[in-house]
Amino acid sequence: MKADFWTWAVKAYGGEGVAAACLSLQDDHGQNVPLLLWAVWLDGPVDEALALKAAELARLWSDEVIVPLRFLRRRLKTALTEGDAAHRLPLREKIKGLELEAERALMAQLVVLENPIKFETNQNVNERAMASLRRVSGVWGEVAPDLALERLTEALIKGQFLGYDGE
Repeated sequence: MKADFWTWAVKAYGGEGVAAACLSLQDDHGQNVPLLLWAVWLDGPVDEALALKAAELARLWSDEVIVPLRFLRRRLKTALTEGDAAHRLPLREKIKGLELEAERALMAQLVVLENPIKFETNQNVNERAMASLRRVSGVWGEVAPDLALERLTEALIKGQFLGYDGE
């Protein structure tokens, strides 16, 4: 049985090199990490219609909830006023928790999207992952460079998070 998406994503994100690859895709290439992880978690091709539907959902959550929370969290990393750490840092941690809960809510909604196509058995796990990442990356915005997508794919494969049910 396939692991649920949230459980898989948390384990995968903690894998060696995965967080760094995800953050690079997010910060350097403007990508949406939950959307990318969802695409590879499916372990099959993502057609254009499904990718567009998923990106629309992710964009709504990202623009309205996740990115504003991330902006606040990052802003609170440095002092607003001298000696404010005792109040600022606990608030930052609460906002971090809300940001994660918002990503979890997005992921729960992505999971229910139906994938109408099954993967071709002649594609290996790396090819399936790269095809899915390119597709969702492209509908999200400008397609992320293959090198950045390969870094994520390789880290997920190294940690046995692709083609593996997580149990």
